[in-house]
Amino acid sequence: MKKTDVMPYLLIFLFLFIKVSVFRVLIFDAKSFWHIVLIEFPTWALLLSIVLLVTKKKMYRVVWIFNFFVSAIFFITTLYMRYYTTIPSYYDLQQLTQTSSVSNTITMLSNPWDFLFFLDAVLLFSLAGHWKNPVKPVAMKYVAVSMAAISSITIVYALQQPIIDVSYFAKENGFLQSQVVQLYNRSTDTAHASSSKLSARELEQLKGNKYVEISEHESFGVAEGRHLFIIQVESLQNFVIKRTLNDQEITPHLNKLLSESAYFSNVFQQVGAGTTSDAEWIINTGLYPQGMIPTTNSLSGKRVSSLARVLKEKGYGSATYHADDVTFWNRDVLYPVLGYEEVFSIEEIPNVKNVGFGPADKVLFDFAASELPRQLNTYDQIYANIVTLTSHTPFEIPADMQYLNLPAEYEEMYIGNYLQSIRYADEEIGAFIQKLKNQGIYDESLIAIIGDHSGMHGSLVTEEDQRLLSNFLGHDYSLKDQYAVPLLFTGGNLFEKTEMTRLGGQTDVMPTLLALLGIDHDFPMMGHNLFEYKKNLVGMRYYLPGGSYIQSEQFYKAPGAKLPEVLYDLKTMEKRSKNGEAKKHIHDTETLMNYADTLLKEYTE
Repeated sequence: MKKTDVMPYLLIFLFLFIKVSVFRVLIFDAKSFWHIVLIEFPTWALLLSIVLLVTKKKMYRVVWIFNFFVSAIFFITTLYMRYYTTIPSYYDLQQLTQTSSVSNTITMLSNPWDFLFFLDAVLLFSLAGHWKNPVKPVAMKYVAVSMAAISSITIVYALQQPIIDVSYFAKENGFLQSQVVQLYNRSTDTAHASSSKLSARELEQLKGNKYVEISEHESFGVAEGRHLFIIQVESLQNFVIKRTLNDQEITPHLNKLLSESAYFSNVFQQVGAGTTSDAEWIINTGLYPQGMIPTTNSLSGKRVSSLARVLKEKGYGSATYHADDVTFWNRDVLYPVLGYEEVFSIEEIPNVKNVGFGPADKVLFDFAASELPRQLNTYDQIYANIVTLTSHTPFEIPADMQYLNLPAEYEEMYIGNYLQSIRYADEEIGAFIQKLKNQGIYDESLIAIIGDHSGMHGSLVTEEDQRLLSNFLGHDYSLKDQYAVPLLFTGGNLFEKTEMTRLGGQTDVMPTLLALLGIDHDFPMMGHNLFEYKKNLVGMRYYLPGGSYIQSEQFYKAPGAKLPEVLYDLKTMEKRSKNGEAKKHIHDTETLMNYADTLLKEYTE
């Protein structure tokens, strides 16, 4: 065999090795040569070997497609990691149909250097002349066998390890191995294998509380018989509440509403890969989401004991409003599971004054308000779930909808756009509240307003944005600032101005609402009544590495793809040394999340 016959093969394996090495350094900041050689590279090399061995014709074209496909995976993973701070799984292929709605975000996340992943696709063209009649070296079979042996060992080893955090697991066991393990776990229904069960009493003890029967809660029934409105606000973070910029309030209408509200300022998001749709699931079920896969992608269609269904038994009619395609994030599956009697999406809500992904929030709220008279004549009480859309990344608001006069340094900055979009959302929430007052509904209602998830996160927040955020906040932008969302309960003559700093999560919304409405229940939920319990333990399995927790005094970030574990004081967000108490909370969080998976499994495929 001529030396030139072997050279193309050596070059394509070399290109692949370089690309895998760059990917590993970029994603995991891991530079161990032997880890790349023995764990990360062999599985990719095995795939390439198989491609080469089975290809009979047009080998050059097949090799080029293979390398382009690998480059695309690395490119997409890089962008995904920048935005979500976790690596995607094969589950996320189910989300490719959503990419048209986030194309602007993808453009913002990428930079010219990322396209170097496709450099070998260009270089391979230079080898085209050597592949007209390629001669496969006999050694290719030995390469394939060797790579198969090494890959088998690493995969078998990986299968024995628990996946607490996908990114950290991939760092330790290999990117492809992590995908194989997730696929295996899902196919055998052992992704979060658990038969853990906790009674309501045990659950509260785990959180550090003494259990109290729901009907004995001091807040039980204070809003009994009232209409219920939940306003879930896109990307609303807690740090904007009561803040000003050049003497301009970011949320003047919410700030005004605080004078007659119970405001919980220490509540955290708990969404998974489904982001906004996951928030809808959590808030309306009191259950955790799936995590690495949007919960809506896994729902079996089985009816859940949701807020809408519980309230229906009390004579409520339910409706949900979201000015987007109902198939987005599989809400056409989610809403029947949650049991809404009326669903309003872009098919019913006027498709006018489009901003970003759909009609502006003003159109949404005006439409919801217009439906109230009919609903009031149809049902004894109404439950309306309103999900806003305009303040979605990348936060680009038309000039005629901008209410802030931004300082020059904030113009065209991500933080500036974010504050502008939140100010707009606040304006429309204020207008809707006024409509309720004008119609005499406000004094007969319980209204909950909550953010769905963070907006200022990932690599879109530049160093300059970080500097501006620090100036705006008066301190460095912390994980607490990033993941805390405001939650306030209001309504005519219900609450006096109250701010409560006790820890909460989105799973606490439904049980708190049921207690306020005077509705007892016998089905399990992961959250509890925030008015009753002072202690809490909140788990997160997305955005933060798996195993992270937020406890009433501590904020623990588990080790991830790049960074080591860190323990913070929740109040000050100063670093603390890991102690026995933290180890107990880590164990308790694992128990908590196992129980959460047990409850969720009943409703997923």
